[in-house]
Amino acid sequence: MSVITVSQLNRYVKMLLEEDPHLTPVYVRGEISNFVNHYKSGHLYFSLKDEGALVKAVMFRTYASRLQFQPESGMTVIVRARVSLYEKDGAYQLYVEDMQPDGVGALQLAYEQLKKRLEEEGLFDPARKKPIPAYPRRVGVITSATGAAVRDMLNVLGRRYPLAKVVFIPVLVQGEEAPAQLVDALHRMNSEKAADVILIGRGGGSLEELWAFNSELLCRAVAASDIPVISAVGHETDFTLCDFAADLRAPTPSAAAELAVPDKQELLQRLSNMEQRLQLQTTAILQQKTAALSALKSKKALSSPGYFVEQAGMRLDYLTQSFSRRAEAVLSAAGTRLAASAARLDALSPLAVLSRGYAIPQDDRGTVVRSVSAVAPGNPVHLKMQDGVLHLTVDRAEKTEEM
Repeated sequence: MSVITVSQLNRYVKMLLEEDPHLTPVYVRGEISNFVNHYKSGHLYFSLKDEGALVKAVMFRTYASRLQFQPESGMTVIVRARVSLYEKDGAYQLYVEDMQPDGVGALQLAYEQLKKRLEEEGLFDPARKKPIPAYPRRVGVITSATGAAVRDMLNVLGRRYPLAKVVFIPVLVQGEEAPAQLVDALHRMNSEKAADVILIGRGGGSLEELWAFNSELLCRAVAASDIPVISAVGHETDFTLCDFAADLRAPTPSAAAELAVPDKQELLQRLSNMEQRLQLQTTAILQQKTAALSALKSKKALSSPGYFVEQAGMRLDYLTQSFSRRAEAVLSAAGTRLAASAARLDALSPLAVLSRGYAIPQDDRGTVVRSVSAVAPGNPVHLKMQDGVLHLTVDRAEKTEEM
C-alpha cells in the first residue's frame, strides 16, 4: 500500500474533475448568494444554490468584463462553467466562463438595472432638461453616414427650415466602438459650440443593435451637454436610455428633425397673417387720426383764429376794469381808515391840549414837571404854551391837598 500527500490527493482529484467530459463544460442553474465583486482584481466570487445544495464559484475578470448586466445576490442565473478543485483548501468549485439571467435576457436585465440606477441619481429628472430653441441657426446631427436615418433627417431639415445650417458628425451607431464615437462627437459639438441643438440617433433595430444608445457613458454625456439634445433612436416603440437622458425624445429620426426646427410654410403663413393684421390696424389708426384731425380743423381755433384773439381781448378788458374798480375800493377804504386814525391821533396830541389854554411846565433839561415836589423855590421853570414859552422862576411851591 502506497502513502500519498494531501497535495498529491488534491491534484489527482482536480485532474479527474477537469478530465471528466460531463463536467467540462457544465451548465448549472442556481441562485446567486454571497456575491462579491473584487474591484481591484475584477474577479467575481459567489455561490450558486438551490433548495438542497450550494457550490462555490468564481468568474475571472476576463470573462466578467464581457457581462452585459450586473450580477446580484438573489438573482437566478444559468452559468457555463468547468468544474475543478482549488488545491489549497481541497474544495471543488465552478470556474464560470459565461452567465445569463434565468428567464430574462442579459441585455434587458442590464437595461433595467442601469435605468434604475441613473434614475435614482436624477439623471432623467425633467427639471434638469433644457428647452429646445425655437429658431436654431445651426443643427448638429450625430448618426451613421449611411442608412435611412441621416437621409431622413437631412431631407426634413432642408424642407422645413433651410435657413438652418446642418453640422454633421458621422459615427458608428452599433458595435463595441459605437459608444465612444457617440460620446466623442457630443464633446466636440459642445467644445466647439458648433450647434444650437443636437440630433443624435439611428434607425430601428433589435435590442442588440440599439445597445450603443444604452451606454452609461453616452447617457452621462447627453445629460451633461450644454447644447440641448434630441434623441432619435429607432422606431416609435423603441426606447433607449439615451431617450430618457436627452432633453427631448423623438419617436423617429424624421420626427426629431421636425421637432428641432420650425416649418417654413407655417412661418410664412404666420407672417402673412401678421402682415394682414398690421395693415388692418394701421388702416384703423389712420382712419381714427384722420377723423380726429377733421374734428380739430372744424374748431374755431383753426377756422377763425381772430375769434380767440378777440375773446382774449375782451377777457383782458374785463379783468382790467375789475382790477381798477377793486383798486379804487381798496384805496378809498384805506383813506377812510387813515382819516379816522389821524383824527384820533390829533385828539391825543399835546398841541391840541395847548390850544385849549393849557401849558406844559418843563425844567432846564426839558423834562416835564409833573409835580410841585419836583421843583424848589428859585428853580427855573419853562412854561410851554400854544404860541411860545414863558421862562419863570419858582417863588413858592405849594402842594394841593389830596382829595
